[in-house]
Amino acid sequence: HTAAWSSFSFLYSFLPLVQVRLSLKLKVFLVFVNRSLTLENIKCYGFDMDYTLAVYKSPDYESMGFELMRDRMVSIGYPHEILRYKYDPSFPTRGLVVDTTYGNLLKVDSNGNILVCSHGFQFLKGEDIHKYYPNMFIQRDDTDRFYILNTLFNLSETYLYTLDMFYPYYHIIAPRPAENIHCFQHGDLFMSFRSMFQDVRDAVDYTHNTGTLKELTTKNLEKYVVRDPNLPVLLTRIKEVAKVFLATNSDYNYTEVSAWAFFPPGSPKKGWRSYFDLIVVDTKKPLFFAEGTVLRQVDTNTGKLRIGTYTGDLQHGTVYSGGSSDVVCDLLGVIGKDILYVGDHIFGDILKSKKRQGWKTFLVVPELTKELQVWEERKSKSNDLVLHSSARQC
Repeated sequence: HTAAWSSFSFLYSFLPLVQVRLSLKLKVFLVFVNRSLTLENIKCYGFDMDYTLAVYKSPDYESMGFELMRDRMVSIGYPHEILRYKYDPSFPTRGLVVDTTYGNLLKVDSNGNILVCSHGFQFLKGEDIHKYYPNMFIQRDDTDRFYILNTLFNLSETYLYTLDMFYPYYHIIAPRPAENIHCFQHGDLFMSFRSMFQDVRDAVDYTHNTGTLKELTTKNLEKYVVRDPNLPVLLTRIKEVAKVFLATNSDYNYTEVSAWAFFPPGSPKKGWRSYFDLIVVDTKKPLFFAEGTVLRQVDTNTGKLRIGTYTGDLQHGTVYSGGSSDVVCDLLGVIGKDILYVGDHIFGDILKSKKRQGWKTFLVVPELTKELQVWEERKSKSNDLVLHSSARQC
């Protein structure tokens, strides 16, 4: 992920000239391809819901999530003074890594080489980074120690991890690798960075599992959810030439409310379920792309699950819960190579569906809007460097 960011300007320079001359407003709608795809071979298009079809307004949505997590931290014993902190959208980004041993936040490339390291909001210099990581490298598959913040839902907790909110209230023992000290100290109280990490993770799970985040979202849809007038048109046109399905981890009741985003003012009065040939909620991705769970029908009048496992043919207009990617293929009469799946979750939507099922994938990366803006502002400097380098080689 981070490697893609670092090489972005290089790749962008090879786009056709007609595209480079597009306005910035149009460039944000470009599709960046890292492997050729013949769309006429695609027989089925799948979509995730959250941050894909239902797009949340940033930074309002992340601010709400941060405040819920922050308040939860206070409720379990963290100092009330942290309530004065607000979410700052300029700091967190996707793809960062938390080192739960030393409490550092890392940006690494695709091979695990460390590019940037911070402790709180203090960015460490090269010699300081070497003290923690002599090889300037981490084993990203060491999931017991390193936690990758790879979703847009992680932005709020990234900021919560990063906040040096404890520093004014605790005497910090800086993590010293040689002495194996990895904690805060306040009097006789010691708190390891791993313990703090777990408290934040528990606060995140609490806001999701109790439904608090979803409840506040549904009560303030206008504030938190984008209404896209092009969405009904997009889904209608796709359905004219291929099958379309929705596979979301959200439950039916929340999905029903989120579908409000399908109906901007003036859009055709059409039931949202009619845009899809198949709707599956509670998918539990990435488990969905492996053995999956029991497939059940949803009573759309009550939102409750019908008893028993569903084993019949596809019933149009029916909403299903659970299941697996294999079940989706069976119900729609397609194979993995026939499917293009669109999602925002690098691991749960993209990597697992591609590696385990052979689905074609389309990753939604809203951060590219900012990257394009930066490129537009600094491309003259980049071009000067390229020309200077070419001149030196000559």
